[in-house]
Amino acid sequence: MKIAVYPGSFDPPTNGHIDIVARASRIFDRVIVGVGANVAKKTSFTAEERVTLMRESCADLPNVDVVAFDGLTVEFARAQQARFVIRGIRALSDFEYEFEMANMNRQLAPEIEMIFLMPSPEFLFLSASRVKELVAFGVSVERYVPNAVARRLKR
Repeated sequence: MKIAVYPGSFDPPTNGHIDIVARASRIFDRVIVGVGANVAKKTSFTAEERVTLMRESCADLPNVDVVAFDGLTVEFARAQQARFVIRGIRALSDFEYEFEMANMNRQLAPEIEMIFLMPSPEFLFLSASRVKELVAFGVSVERYVPNAVARRLKR
């Protein structure tokens, strides 16, 4: 069975994240979305809220599970018996960061392969940070996030 993890802070989940999950679900037998605590990021939603939002957003994907985790991604992947870690790359700046992380992860866990997916073209510009910025300025974000997330952001 080919198991992959897709880690991220998902604060909030965007349609770009869901695009990556949906495409990965067609490649792998099981995809585990790992909602993590990124020590470098201050989140707007708790880990429990982010797990709930991702679960609601991925409800129509039967081979996708969503769980919270903390610690190293490769340790999370090992705990889930995953041999693959999925990462999305939108731009050259993402590539530089992900390239660095992939090389470190290869040193830590050579048995785990990093898989990079580009989002669909309509999501290349989209990030959770941009969504939060738009919300702060009162701009509607319904077309950028799943319905459950849009409802939560309106509150």
